[in-house]
Amino acid sequence: MADIKKMNIPLLDLTEQYKTIKSDVDEVLMKVVESQYFILSPEVGALEKEIAAYTDTAYSAGVASGTDAIILALKAAGIGPGDKVITTPFTFFATAESVSALGATPVFVDIEPDSFNIDPDKVEELLRTTNNEKRKTIKAIIPVHLYGQCANMERIMDIAERYGLKVIEDCAQAIGATRKGKKAGSFGTAGCLSFFPSKNLGGFGDGGMVISSDEAFINRVKRLRVHGSREQYVHEEIGFNSRLDSLQAAILRVKLRKLDTWLDGRRVVAKRYDLAFTGLPLVTPKIDDGNTHTYHQYTLLADERDRLMKYLNDNGVGSRIYYPIPMHLQPCYRDMGLKEGSYPISESVCKRALSIPVYPELTEEKIVYITDTVKKFYR
Repeated sequence: MADIKKMNIPLLDLTEQYKTIKSDVDEVLMKVVESQYFILSPEVGALEKEIAAYTDTAYSAGVASGTDAIILALKAAGIGPGDKVITTPFTFFATAESVSALGATPVFVDIEPDSFNIDPDKVEELLRTTNNEKRKTIKAIIPVHLYGQCANMERIMDIAERYGLKVIEDCAQAIGATRKGKKAGSFGTAGCLSFFPSKNLGGFGDGGMVISSDEAFINRVKRLRVHGSREQYVHEEIGFNSRLDSLQAAILRVKLRKLDTWLDGRRVVAKRYDLAFTGLPLVTPKIDDGNTHTYHQYTLLADERDRLMKYLNDNGVGSRIYYPIPMHLQPCYRDMGLKEGSYPISESVCKRALSIPVYPELTEEKIVYITDTVKKFYR
């Protein structure tokens, strides 16, 4: 690319985001520091109410991470040793790990080739063809709203109702996403959010939240997050130490006010990419009818993925693979007896998926540089 000056554009630039909210963030951080109230303070309670309102749920509970959100939600739903939970093999490891951490077993179902989300037809087929005794051990399903697009929740909820399954939505990448007007996390028994710094609503460290419209369910999550206790030194069950801290809550409250604007900015960048990449041997993200996408990632499918990634990175455009190894081929799940070919769509996507920068702080100059770099690779 000798004809244009090389730029260095990271996959995500949180420094630029911080500049836009620095004064507000600095102010709330100092208030928390001066209060010396760091655990389950009014800041956490206020954020819980604001997140519940934003996601069109009634209640929420702040926890220490997105992974803990899934673990606590599953436990509050009654999942434990001997149970099975249906989920996707194409996701971040925490989804399946959370099931295993409770002594339950993940049961994988392949994805749709366009949305990359779990395929309801295959979920139905699995349940229909499983004998009654084994089917009784399947207690829940975790749909993952991957990259920021809701799974087919109408079908999933219908299947779950007919087979008596709890639905725990993994919304780690999808806060603000909607399907036919309903917010991600408001369909099932509960939704699980991650506030990891790289998320669209990210803190300055780990954090997560469980959302639900079931008050008793959230009350149990709140008990579980403090060692199974509602009353100090009285422990009704074995719980966890998993609490969202006040510093993170204060930061997230500032960011939440900006979230919709930031999501709109991501959609603008994504549309630019969609137009620029027309005619190239790439598959751009497909949005299901009725969905709004949050573009936590803008993920392309490319047959020459590894060569394209190297070319982009060599020319200063950050890119990354989300995710290179499906769950069933992870070393820790070898004893499940699954192998390459078990979930062919997930395996194919793992070999072709590549994410490129999509954050709202990208300037016009940077967007043009990114699209021109991709086009030059294919010339």
